[in-house]
Amino acid sequence: MKYTLFFLSMFMSIVGFSQEALSTANGKIIVDIFMDGYQAGDTLKMKSVMHANMTMNRAYLSNEQENILIFIKSSDLLKYAATTGKEQVWEEKLTDYIVNSDGNVAHVWASYEYFKDGKFSHCGANSFTLVYTDESWKILNIIDSIRIGSCNKE
Repeated sequence: MKYTLFFLSMFMSIVGFSQEALSTANGKIIVDIFMDGYQAGDTLKMKSVMHANMTMNRAYLSNEQENILIFIKSSDLLKYAATTGKEQVWEEKLTDYIVNSDGNVAHVWASYEYFKDGKFSHCGANSFTLVYTDESWKILNIIDSIRIGSCNKE
């Protein structure tokens, strides 16, 4: 009986302190909330899933075949979404979601196709790093890639 109580108490303490992994469905929901807000210029919607210290990067190959890495402040991203982004006709279609999670850290990889004025422009991938906070899962970092001319689109 002592051993049963011991193992039961150990099991309950492990369950009590364990973090539920981010499911693919929940990862997709969080990313979609962010992307829907971004496309609509709804910065409140974007902020609802952003960590206060979120960062963003963009990596791509320039026309001169140089590797470029850009650092974007979250405040600049929000300003762009609220102003310039609303003035343009664009759509970023996420085509796949791969979610990996370990404790309070998760990663969502989402390939995309980008359309401007209804015409295909480029493709790439978005990589979202999420952390579990006292509130919920939040996006801590986004890095995206841009590929022009190598997307096999007709």
